[in-house]
Amino acid sequence: MKKILFVLAALFFKTTFGQTTEVSRDWTSFVQSVEVSATSKKKFKLIANVKVEPGDKKAWAGLWVRVDTKNAESGFFDNMGDRPIRTNSWGEYVVEGTINKNSKSLNFGGLCLYNGKFFFDNFRLLIENDKGEFQNFPIANAGFESHVKNNVIGSWSEAIRGNKVVRVKEYTLLSSNDAYKGKKSLLIEGSGIELPKNEYGKIGKDKTEIPQIENMISMLEDLKARVERIVKVLDQQQTDHLHDENANRIGALVMHLAAAEIYYQKYTFGTSYEDKENEELLGAGMDLDDAGRNLLKGKPISYYLDVYTKVREKTVEELRKRDDAWFNSTNAGKGISNHYAWFHVMEHQSSHLGQILFLKKRLPKFDNKVNLKKQIKN
Repeated sequence: MKKILFVLAALFFKTTFGQTTEVSRDWTSFVQSVEVSATSKKKFKLIANVKVEPGDKKAWAGLWVRVDTKNAESGFFDNMGDRPIRTNSWGEYVVEGTINKNSKSLNFGGLCLYNGKFFFDNFRLLIENDKGEFQNFPIANAGFESHVKNNVIGSWSEAIRGNKVVRVKEYTLLSSNDAYKGKKSLLIEGSGIELPKNEYGKIGKDKTEIPQIENMISMLEDLKARVERIVKVLDQQQTDHLHDENANRIGALVMHLAAAEIYYQKYTFGTSYEDKENEELLGAGMDLDDAGRNLLKGKPISYYLDVYTKVREKTVEELRKRDDAWFNSTNAGKGISNHYAWFHVMEHQSSHLGQILFLKKRLPKFDNKVNLKKQIKN
């Protein structure tokens, strides 16, 4: 292993994967990794030049860094989500963080979201030495002078999920002659991405006669969008994985969210989404237990999300037929208001979202062999 500092040893590696997973989503990223070990806490800086030609109001880019640890505890992470890059001129951007005795690897690169053209160039990695001075650590193809071909960036990998490289359909990876330094830069073009129906970070709708109902719709839709964002990249093995004999599959949990929402449609509206074709599966989704474990498998995650979406469309349609006075009224025979009933649906989604996150983080690696190839000789 190459010693670059008195207290730090690091080694670039390129990960070669047996296959590439193609997914559809509203963001992509690229990455290199460095194995690190430090005898004391050390600072680092990731610096790069970036510019963005936004294709929509939500488009932005950023640098990102994640420090993985030896015992799987949370390490440093920053993706510039609190200071997004949207400027259509080259600028220099920095992510600063720390590594320590518990650090195992430093993963870094760039990311972009939604539609537009995103340019990256001139990456630099500086790591603090024993004297407190920052020393440059070489990055392979830091200026993207190697031509990008067939969506492959030399010495970099597109986003990684598990042990697979992720090829995101909505993004094209190219070389550009519009460079900050040298002759080329990396250009990522995003297109055909639909924006979320609800504006992120905002509850409700302006100029509405049903503000309380619109507030509830916003919160319901925000939570549904989070569930979708987390699960839509799952393949069949991941969708059907059973954590233990008493657990539920992630696909089954999404069906459970749809089934529970149908129950509260009937309770508050007196009508509900009907799906005779999937009636048995929705029943299994409502109860889960052994029936859910036996029946809710073998279907792609898109199947469950499609049912969930159709149920939600019925919910929104029916809520907007009513007013805030109805929303606040107590439902006959149960002693709780319609507002409270839909609040419960919202927190029910939140509860199972946490369960889904738990299960996703503990998914095993499915038959993917990983070979490490050094980029820099020792």
